[in-house]
Amino acid sequence: MSADTRLHEVDEPEFTGLARRHRKELHVHCYRMLGSFEDAEDTVQETFLRAWRRRETFEGRSTFRAWLYRIATNACLDLLAKIRPEPAVGGEVPWLQPYPDDAPEAAALARETIELAYLVAVQHLAPRPRAVLILRDVVGWPAKDVAELLGDSVNSVNSALQRARAGMRAHLPAERQDWTGDEDDAATRELVRRYTEASVATDVDALAALLREDVRCSMPPTPGLRVGREAVVNDWVESGFESMTGLRAVLTEVNRQPAIAFYQWHEDAYLPLAIDVLRIAGGLVAEIVTFHADRFPQLGLPEKIFEDAVGSGAGRS
Repeated sequence: MSADTRLHEVDEPEFTGLARRHRKELHVHCYRMLGSFEDAEDTVQETFLRAWRRRETFEGRSTFRAWLYRIATNACLDLLAKIRPEPAVGGEVPWLQPYPDDAPEAAALARETIELAYLVAVQHLAPRPRAVLILRDVVGWPAKDVAELLGDSVNSVNSALQRARAGMRAHLPAERQDWTGDEDDAATRELVRRYTEASVATDVDALAALLREDVRCSMPPTPGLRVGREAVVNDWVESGFESMTGLRAVLTEVNRQPAIAFYQWHEDAYLPLAIDVLRIAGGLVAEIVTFHADRFPQLGLPEKIFEDAVGSGAGRS
């Protein structure tokens, strides 16, 4: 008899070992549902706790993995019913947090379903249609399994899926990003390099030349979405960006997108300032999502960089 069908016989350490094999994918699933790295972290812990307490209810009719997905999805729906507000006017999602591209797991993530634009679009869906979309289109569950999880009919699930897909089309960018992350992705890598160099030079004109006319710029959880090159550039000028000094950058990837972590010199080291996550479309920067320095630890970024450390110099908040 497999471990999957005798959960009531296992002790807690063995159960924890079985569950943790699926932790990463459950974390990503909860992140897609919730849009928040921290909420996903808490919900995965809640999922394991519920699974342990309810282990005798596992009858082996589905896989252990599918059983955990059911529990995790319900935990997400319970949380959404209690705490999640609607997206802000203009489509901002204040609770949006970045997700680290920690190899080797990142290679298994479908880029199109972890990019920030996808996450933002998903957050505009009501919780149950959101669950239907993610379970059907991302996880790949058949409609009958989703219906059983949600206590709905297959027809209701199929109808919810069509509505969710329409909602996604309404909120996703017309163009998906050019960036693939491949080593031969020379054009977009060059654009990121130029963006970084313009930042270290605090050169607004050079940065403006890299932006699409309809560029979007946000900094969750701080409200204030800027749309259009002129609005974004004016905001940089008014915030005093051109007078900033002592800046440095580390190139990375976040949510399978190019990102630049910015540091600023303070007395004896460069300390975290902010991180820009870029969406590139049509050979230009189409969107900039800036996250505060408190996101650096979860992204595996250095807490400080000393003057003699190896790295490239740049930066902009």
